[in-house]
Amino acid sequence: MPFVSRGFTGRRRDGPPGRLPPGQYDVAEGFPVLAAGPTPRTPLESWDFTLRGEVQTERRWTWGEFRALPREQPVVDIHCVTSWSKLDTRWEGVSLDTLLDGVATRAEYAVAFSDGGYTTNLPLADLRGGRAWVVDTYDGAPLNPEHGGPARLLVPHLYFWKSAKWVRGIVLGTHDEPGFWETFGYHNRGDPWRQQRYAGD
Repeated sequence: MPFVSRGFTGRRRDGPPGRLPPGQYDVAEGFPVLAAGPTPRTPLESWDFTLRGEVQTERRWTWGEFRALPREQPVVDIHCVTSWSKLDTRWEGVSLDTLLDGVATRAEYAVAFSDGGYTTNLPLADLRGGRAWVVDTYDGAPLNPEHGGPARLLVPHLYFWKSAKWVRGIVLGTHDEPGFWETFGYHNRGDPWRQQRYAGD
Protein backbone atom coordinates (compact mmCIF):
# COMPACT_ATOMS: atom_id res chain seq x y z
CA MET A 1 0.00 0.00 0.00
CA PRO A 2 1.41 3.44 -0.90
CA PHE A 3 2.41 5.90 1.77
CA VAL A 4 -0.32 8.51 2.26
CA SER A 5 1.10 11.74 3.64
CA ARG A 6 -1.13 13.87 5.86
CA GLY A 7 1.31 16.73 6.20
CA PHE A 8 4.44 18.40 4.91
CA THR A 9 6.98 20.12 7.12
CA GLY A 10 8.75 23.08 5.58
CA ARG A 11 9.21 26.81 5.78
CA ARG A 12 5.85 28.31 6.68
CA ARG A 13 4.74 31.81 5.75
CA ASP A 14 1.39 33.53 5.98
CA GLY A 15 0.03 34.46 2.57
CA PRO A 16 -1.75 37.65 1.50
CA PRO A 17 -5.29 37.93 2.89
CA GLY A 18 -7.79 35.88 0.91
CA ARG A 19 -5.19 33.93 -1.10
CA LEU A 20 -4.73 30.84 1.09
CA PRO A 21 -7.48 28.25 1.60
CA PRO A 22 -8.10 27.10 5.19
CA GLY A 23 -5.27 25.05 6.67
CA GLN A 24 -2.70 26.09 4.05
CA TYR A 25 0.61 27.94 4.37
CA ASP A 26 2.69 29.78 1.76
CA VAL A 27 5.82 27.84 0.83
CA ALA A 28 7.37 31.06 -0.54
CA GLU A 29 10.24 30.33 -2.97
CA GLY A 30 10.17 26.59 -2.35
CA PHE A 31 8.45 24.02 -4.54
CA PRO A 32 8.20 20.67 -2.71
CA VAL A 33 8.45 17.48 -4.76
CA LEU A 34 6.08 14.74 -3.62
CA ALA A 35 5.51 11.53 -5.58
CA ALA A 36 4.12 8.06 -5.02
CA GLY A 37 6.87 6.30 -6.98
CA PRO A 38 9.91 6.74 -9.24
CA THR A 39 10.10 9.62 -11.70
CA PRO A 40 9.33 8.59 -15.30
CA ARG A 41 11.56 10.07 -18.00
CA THR A 42 9.82 9.82 -21.37
CA PRO A 43 11.74 10.79 -24.54
CA LEU A 44 9.89 13.50 -26.44
CA GLU A 45 9.90 11.42 -29.61
CA SER A 46 7.91 8.76 -27.71
CA TRP A 47 5.50 11.15 -25.99
CA ASP A 48 1.92 11.62 -27.10
CA PHE A 49 -1.35 12.77 -25.58
CA THR A 50 -4.66 11.07 -26.26
CA LEU A 51 -8.34 11.73 -25.63
CA ARG A 52 -10.32 8.52 -25.63
CA GLY A 53 -13.27 6.75 -24.07
CA GLU A 54 -16.73 8.19 -24.58
CA VAL A 55 -15.82 9.97 -27.83
CA GLN A 56 -16.81 9.38 -31.44
CA THR A 57 -13.19 9.47 -32.58
CA GLU A 58 -10.07 9.13 -30.45
CA ARG A 59 -7.75 12.13 -30.68
CA ARG A 60 -3.98 11.90 -30.44
CA TRP A 61 -1.21 14.49 -30.58
CA THR A 62 2.50 13.83 -30.88
CA TRP A 63 4.87 16.15 -29.02
CA GLY A 64 5.35 18.28 -32.12
CA GLU A 65 1.62 18.47 -32.80
CA PHE A 66 0.89 19.33 -29.17
CA ARG A 67 3.51 22.10 -29.17
CA ALA A 68 1.93 23.57 -32.33
CA LEU A 69 -1.48 24.04 -30.68
CA PRO A 70 -2.58 27.49 -29.44
CA ARG A 71 -0.84 28.15 -26.14
CA GLU A 72 -1.68 30.05 -22.98
CA GLN A 73 0.36 31.32 -20.03
CA PRO A 74 -1.67 30.89 -16.86
CA VAL A 75 -0.45 32.49 -13.64
CA VAL A 76 -2.15 30.68 -10.77
CA ASP A 77 -1.92 29.74 -7.11
CA ILE A 78 -1.51 26.03 -6.39
CA HIS A 79 -2.50 24.20 -3.21
CA CYS A 80 -1.19 20.79 -2.13
CA VAL A 81 -3.26 18.50 0.09
CA THR A 82 -0.26 18.29 2.44
CA SER A 83 -0.98 21.94 3.39
CA TRP A 84 1.56 23.93 1.36
CA SER A 85 0.53 26.51 -1.22
CA LYS A 86 2.61 28.34 -3.81
CA LEU A 87 1.34 31.66 -5.10
CA ASP A 88 1.62 33.22 -8.57
CA THR A 89 3.11 30.16 -10.29
CA ARG A 90 3.80 30.74 -13.99
CA TRP A 91 3.14 28.05 -16.57
CA GLU A 92 2.70 27.66 -20.31
CA GLY A 93 0.72 25.05 -22.15
CA VAL A 94 -2.51 24.15 -23.92
CA SER A 95 -5.97 24.71 -22.45
CA LEU A 96 -8.24 21.70 -22.08
CA ASP A 97 -10.82 23.86 -23.86
CA THR A 98 -8.56 23.67 -26.92
CA LEU A 99 -8.01 19.92 -26.60
CA LEU A 100 -11.73 19.28 -26.11
CA ASP A 101 -12.88 21.67 -28.82
CA GLY A 102 -15.29 19.90 -31.16
CA VAL A 103 -15.28 16.65 -29.17
CA ALA A 104 -18.75 15.08 -29.22
CA THR A 105 -19.31 13.20 -25.97
CA ARG A 106 -21.97 12.15 -23.48
CA ALA A 107 -19.32 12.04 -20.77
CA GLU A 108 -19.61 13.92 -17.51
CA TYR A 109 -16.40 12.56 -15.99
CA ALA A 110 -12.74 12.21 -16.86
CA VAL A 111 -9.78 10.13 -15.69
CA ALA A 112 -6.33 11.54 -16.39
CA PHE A 113 -3.65 8.87 -16.86
CA SER A 114 0.11 9.20 -16.70
CA ASP A 115 3.41 7.46 -17.31
CA GLY A 116 4.12 5.32 -14.27
CA GLY A 117 0.50 4.20 -13.94
CA TYR A 118 -0.87 7.19 -12.01
CA THR A 119 -4.51 8.17 -12.51
CA THR A 120 -6.82 10.78 -11.05
CA ASN A 121 -10.51 11.42 -11.64
CA LEU A 122 -12.27 14.73 -12.25
CA PRO A 123 -15.71 15.93 -13.29
CA LEU A 124 -15.42 16.99 -16.92
CA ALA A 125 -16.80 20.39 -15.91
CA ASP A 126 -13.60 20.99 -13.88
CA LEU A 127 -11.54 20.72 -17.07
CA ARG A 128 -13.54 23.25 -19.05
CA GLY A 129 -14.19 26.97 -18.89
CA GLY A 130 -10.56 28.13 -18.79
CA ARG A 131 -9.79 26.23 -15.58
CA ALA A 132 -7.39 23.48 -16.72
CA TRP A 133 -4.35 23.06 -18.97
CA VAL A 134 -1.76 20.54 -20.06
CA VAL A 135 1.45 22.44 -19.34
CA ASP A 136 5.03 21.80 -20.45
CA THR A 137 6.74 24.98 -19.22
CA TYR A 138 7.23 26.33 -15.70
CA ASP A 139 8.64 29.77 -14.94
CA GLY A 140 9.89 30.17 -18.51
CA ALA A 141 11.76 26.85 -18.73
CA PRO A 142 10.81 23.33 -19.88
CA LEU A 143 9.03 21.50 -17.09
CA ASN A 144 11.53 19.22 -15.40
CA PRO A 145 10.68 15.56 -14.73
CA GLU A 146 10.53 15.97 -10.93
CA HIS A 147 7.64 18.40 -11.38
CA GLY A 148 5.88 16.30 -14.00
CA GLY A 149 7.73 17.01 -17.24
CA PRO A 150 7.60 16.75 -20.11
CA ALA A 151 3.95 17.67 -19.47
CA ARG A 152 1.51 17.63 -16.59
CA LEU A 153 -2.12 18.45 -16.03
CA LEU A 154 -2.76 21.76 -14.26
CA VAL A 155 -6.10 22.14 -12.46
CA PRO A 156 -5.27 24.86 -9.93
CA HIS A 157 -8.73 25.27 -8.38
CA LEU A 158 -8.45 21.73 -6.96
CA TYR A 159 -5.79 20.22 -4.68
CA PHE A 160 -2.60 19.62 -6.60
CA TRP A 161 -2.80 15.80 -6.69
CA LYS A 162 -5.53 16.35 -9.30
CA SER A 163 -2.89 18.04 -11.51
CA ALA A 164 -1.45 14.72 -12.67
CA LYS A 165 2.29 14.65 -13.34
CA TRP A 166 3.66 12.99 -16.50
CA VAL A 167 0.20 13.09 -18.05
CA ARG A 168 -0.38 11.14 -21.25
CA GLY A 169 -4.09 11.45 -21.80
CA ILE A 170 -7.64 11.61 -20.58
CA VAL A 171 -10.38 9.00 -20.70
CA LEU A 172 -13.89 10.45 -20.87
CA GLY A 173 -16.73 8.46 -19.33
CA THR A 174 -20.33 8.54 -18.23
CA HIS A 175 -19.48 7.16 -14.77
CA ASP A 176 -17.08 8.45 -12.13
CA GLU A 177 -14.13 6.12 -11.55
CA PRO A 178 -11.78 6.87 -8.61
CA GLY A 179 -8.12 7.36 -9.43
CA PHE A 180 -4.95 6.33 -7.59
CA TRP A 181 -5.09 8.47 -4.44
CA GLU A 182 -8.88 8.47 -4.35
CA THR A 183 -8.85 4.69 -3.85
CA PHE A 184 -6.59 5.20 -0.80
CA GLY A 185 -8.86 7.59 1.05
CA TYR A 186 -8.36 10.97 -0.56
CA HIS A 187 -11.44 13.05 -1.33
CA ASN A 188 -13.13 12.37 -4.65
CA ARG A 189 -13.11 16.04 -5.76
CA GLY A 190 -10.53 17.90 -3.68
CA ASP A 191 -11.69 21.51 -3.37
CA PRO A 192 -9.09 23.28 -1.17
CA TRP A 193 -11.51 26.03 -0.16
CA ARG A 194 -13.79 23.37 1.34
CA GLN A 195 -10.83 21.43 2.81
CA GLN A 196 -11.83 18.33 0.87
CA ARG A 197 -8.65 16.44 1.71
CA TYR A 198 -9.92 13.00 2.65
CA ALA A 199 -13.05 10.92 2.16
CA GLY A 200 -15.73 12.27 4.47
CA ASP A 201 -14.38 15.83 4.59
